[in-house]
Order: sequence, then C-alpha cells, then structure tokens
Amino acid sequence: MNSLYQTSIHSLPLLGHGKVRDNYAVGDDKILIVTTDRLSAFDVVMNEPIPGKGKVLNQMSDFWFEKLGHIVPNHLTGVAPESVVAPEEVEQVQGRAVVAKRLKPIMVEAVVRGYIIGSGWKDYQDTGSICGIQLPAGLQQAEKLPEPLFTPAAKADLGEHDENISFAEMENRIGAELAAKMRDVSIALYKAAADYAATRGIIIADTKFEFGLDDNGVMHLMDEVLTADSSRFWPADSYQPGMSPPSFDKQFVRDYLETLTWGKTAPAPALPADVIDKTQAKYFEAIERLTGEKLKA
Repeated sequence: MNSLYQTSIHSLPLLGHGKVRDNYAVGDDKILIVTTDRLSAFDVVMNEPIPGKGKVLNQMSDFWFEKLGHIVPNHLTGVAPESVVAPEEVEQVQGRAVVAKRLKPIMVEAVVRGYIIGSGWKDYQDTGSICGIQLPAGLQQAEKLPEPLFTPAAKADLGEHDENISFAEMENRIGAELAAKMRDVSIALYKAAADYAATRGIIIADTKFEFGLDDNGVMHLMDEVLTADSSRFWPADSYQPGMSPPSFDKQFVRDYLETLTWGKTAPAPALPADVIDKTQAKYFEAIERLTGEKLKA
C-alpha cells in the first residue's frame, strides 16, 4: 500500500501542517483536511509513515460523524475532496480527506474518561483523584469508573503537551455556558459511542473531542472523532482490571520507544519494520472490528 507522509498540494493555499493532518483553505469558509500516514508518539512525529493509517483515521471519523450526527452538528460539508484540487493532486486526497466547514476552534480539548488508565491512573495513584475530581479509594488500573469523567485540557502548541485544567479554569477561559455545553455533549457522545462499540466487542476506555464555533456561534464537532489516535480501544474479550489492556492503536510504537534511552523530544528515533507492520495491522483491525467493514481502497 502506498503511503503519504506529507502532502504537496499547490492548487490551494496551505494553512499548516499538524502532527498528522495537513490543512488547506478552500475559499473563505471551507478547509481541506488531509489525514496523512504520519504518526506521533509522546507528541513527537515519527520519521516513518504507517501505510494506510491516514485512510483508516479518515474512514473511522466519517463513520462516527454519521452515527453521532443527531447529538451535535459536525464540520462535514459533503463536498468531495477530489473536486477542490487539481487533477494531478487527486491521488493525495482520495480516501483520506474531507472538505470541512471553517470553524473557530475552541481552545480546550474535551477529554472523557470511562476507565482509569494512562495519566488518569498516575494522577489517581498520587492524589486519589483525576484532574481534581475525587474518586473512591481502592480502584484498580483500567477499572471502569462509576460514571464517565469529563476532564478538559488546554490545547498546546505543536510539539508541546496539552495541559489538564480544572472545569473552573475551563469556565474562566471560554465562559460557563459554553463549558457546560461542551461537557454535556462530550459525555453524551462518549456514552453513545461506548454503547455501540460494546456491541462490536470493543471497550472505549477514553477519548478526546474537539469543537469549534461557526459564524452564528453554533458549536460543531470537528477535527477527528473516536479514532485510534484520539481514543483508547480495548478488546472486550481480553479485558480485566488490574493491568493495562492491549489496545488498537500505536501501542507497539510506544512500547518500542519505552525500551530506548530517548528523551521523548525531537528528533525521533527510527522505527523498525516489524513495529511499523504491527502498528499498521492494529489500525486495520480497529476499523474492521468497529465498523464491520474493511478499509476502503
């Protein structure tokens, strides 16, 4: 399978390269978002692509945008990406791009945690709480929480770590009304997605959502949604509390990087072929397990 590490689209103005996505202006009110095969771990972009990963993320987001559209509007326009680029650039966008509404991003990430894992588990071990939210004593690693927790994070610049903030700080930054709406919508999205994923034998341990406002101040779900990059997916048949479950994401990359004496800052170390292959297989398995469909060509 061909891979795309970085786009080279010259028919549209470049807005910027993110860790994974390249964004181009389509007129004044739309944006072309191309999901590349780049992979970031510990907020550092690796030098090698994971072939097909961008197409998996794009197809997975489209699936969830459609399934969850009754809860909140989203950024999709329905415009075909192939129609907004030059003929010789079509191959770069096929299966891995969307034309989205150009929204004003809300600079707070909406993190929802259904299980206690990752930084939440470390926080709990140190303080008995996650992001200042007190939890019952005696919880195990990867245990299901009594109720999903909303733990906002302030968006950081490229290459920097997002910073967990309190809900009160979120209210200070964006206003109490919008903060409450983001929280309530995020939890509703997570619950609906988790209920569906359970029917496919997958646990969604946690996820993050991003929102933006249109010119009328209407909140939209944007960027990516419930992908293997923005969520932890665990196979339900091998899940048990007390250990970190295997997941359908960049686990092999993280595990490999943890064996190295590397400061987790750029430049990234090279990834061996077997780590790339195993990571690719996990992404492909995730789309098939979740949606019941193989990756579209």
